[in-house]
Amino acid sequence: MVNRVVLVGRLTRDPELRKTPTGVSVASFTLAVDNTRKNPDGTRGTCFLNCTVFREQGENLVKFCRKGSLVGVDGSLNQRNFVRQDGTKGSVIEVSVDSVTFLEPKGNNATVKADDEVSFDDVPSDNAGENLDSIDLPDDDLPF
Repeated sequence: MVNRVVLVGRLTRDPELRKTPTGVSVASFTLAVDNTRKNPDGTRGTCFLNCTVFREQGENLVKFCRKGSLVGVDGSLNQRNFVRQDGTKGSVIEVSVDSVTFLEPKGNNATVKADDEVSFDDVPSDNAGENLDSIDLPDDDLPF
């Protein structure tokens, strides 16, 4: 049996870093991934997947990525069972990430501020749109 997941999407919030009781770093984040098939009304649905990544990979994710960052993840699905405060049982499926790939150049990352205003850091104004004409993809092929 195979349990493997490869996803490309954008972070829906800044990743959160915590430590286990033994001191291992754990980063949690939610990844928004567009469905490849269109709904009957012509729109595409989006899956919001909870992800966790451990150790240096998690520390690097928190250090270099923010809400809106485009990342690729490789990992597996895990189901976690729990008991709510009211005594009912619950279950959640999340992605346990083995590796994260940053898919945007460091200097060109769009950062989303607290008021959801998007700004672009370190983009020189004289060549900001220099290579945009070479990308010829219809909007339907973009994963976001």
